[in-house]
Amino acid sequence: MLNPLYSKPIRFSHINNGQDLDKQDLGASISQYIELIIFTRFGEHRYNPEFGCEIWDMDFELIMSETIWEEKLRQSLLRSISKFENRIYDIDISVNITEINKFYPLRNVSEIKKKVDITIKGKLNKTGETYLFKTALFLSPLSA
Repeated sequence: MLNPLYSKPIRFSHINNGQDLDKQDLGASISQYIELIIFTRFGEHRYNPEFGCEIWDMDFELIMSETIWEEKLRQSLLRSISKFENRIYDIDISVNITEINKFYPLRNVSEIKKKVDITIKGKLNKTGETYLFKTALFLSPLSA
């Protein structure tokens, strides 16, 4: 492999023991990079303040229209992924908000949270194969 793709977290103890770092395939590498885009707030990356995703600014917004909120997040993700992840093309992103009712029997409490399902489809530049990424987040406070 000319340019190996290393998996995270990077285990530097492997280097100290004379071992090679763990490697991963192209799809897993792209998925980790997309996760990094999603979980980085604009301005957080010291050398590129445009790197990241708008979800961190939208998390505590009062959601008046779920459709508008979903589209705003979808557009933010599309801009960031198109700009920073150049290993895929023909990107299609789907964002859906649903309500999840979670019951905690020990406290006898029920909570309703908003869940955001994100699906990203595209094609790998290298092979033209279909690429698929899915994740889910909970809003207010945002968590994985």
